[in-house]
Amino acid sequence: MKNNVLVKAAIIGLVAGAPAFAVASSDLQLTGDITVSGLSSGGYMAAQFHLAFSDKVSGAAIIAGGPLYCAQNNLATAFANCMGKPESNPDLTAIEQYLTTLEQQQQLAPRQNLQDDKVWILHGSEDTTVHPNVGKALYNQYQQWLPANSIKLVSEQPFAHHFPTDSDSGTACDISEPPFIASCNYDAAGELLRHLLGDIKPKVASTSGSIRQLPQTQAASHLAKTGYAYIPSQCAAGEPCQLHISFHGCKQHAAVVDDAYISGTVLNHYADTNNLVILYPQAAPSALNPHGCWDWWGYSTEHYISRQAPQLQAVMSLTEQLTGKN
Repeated sequence: MKNNVLVKAAIIGLVAGAPAFAVASSDLQLTGDITVSGLSSGGYMAAQFHLAFSDKVSGAAIIAGGPLYCAQNNLATAFANCMGKPESNPDLTAIEQYLTTLEQQQQLAPRQNLQDDKVWILHGSEDTTVHPNVGKALYNQYQQWLPANSIKLVSEQPFAHHFPTDSDSGTACDISEPPFIASCNYDAAGELLRHLLGDIKPKVASTSGSIRQLPQTQAASHLAKTGYAYIPSQCAAGEPCQLHISFHGCKQHAAVVDDAYISGTVLNHYADTNNLVILYPQAAPSALNPHGCWDWWGYSTEHYISRQAPQLQAVMSLTEQLTGKN
């Protein structure tokens, strides 16, 4: 592990006007490395967080996303090479040169930290929002940094653009529509956690923990006012637990889909049996970002993938709320 220090914190939710989730305080004992996952823009964000803070993060799972810095701070490049076009061809060579510069400037954690990490990539073969070739480019990018046996690419499943589950409460698997949680007879949450964490215990049929509100004031208009964390009852009672961050996709923040992403991916069902706290940070819509996407093309700053990027800093600040470091 990169960080074996046992930490303790109080979570206090105090934002008015948010969805009706529990607002309370509870002592937590969080230990070990952070893992991350995300869908679509959240998948891009998961990779950005992984690389920026690889000294604290030990694994990433990316669903329907593409290479780190795919857009190269240019919206036209994002549309041309990072979304649904079959001819998409992200420039991994130019991207690697830029990442090397950032690392030399200490704006990324040293990529040697990645050697012991795990990466899981899922890209549905029927995804027309982000073409499967873009997901394969992400796989090729991570192959530059990690041993081959540490990376798993799942690309043969006929999924549209969504988070696939084995629940029967989602949308049809062959369509992409809100809330982008689909019933596919495929347990993406279990598969990604198994790859990132190793042996895991089976999920519960129904969750018994609570969802807590967290103030998100660190990035001004680039985040919603409130983020959320799912806390299993035993974690709230003081048992040691590990932190996993899950980034929603575009049009998936709580102001639009309420708790559909926070409760629908089945990650919480595994959290109960595997002592995981799941953090659900929330992006916010704006004039430059009308669908509430995470910044993977540069709407917040040209330095959006660096350790100093406002969204990355804000999410790290949320983890520090949970680990008692701020």
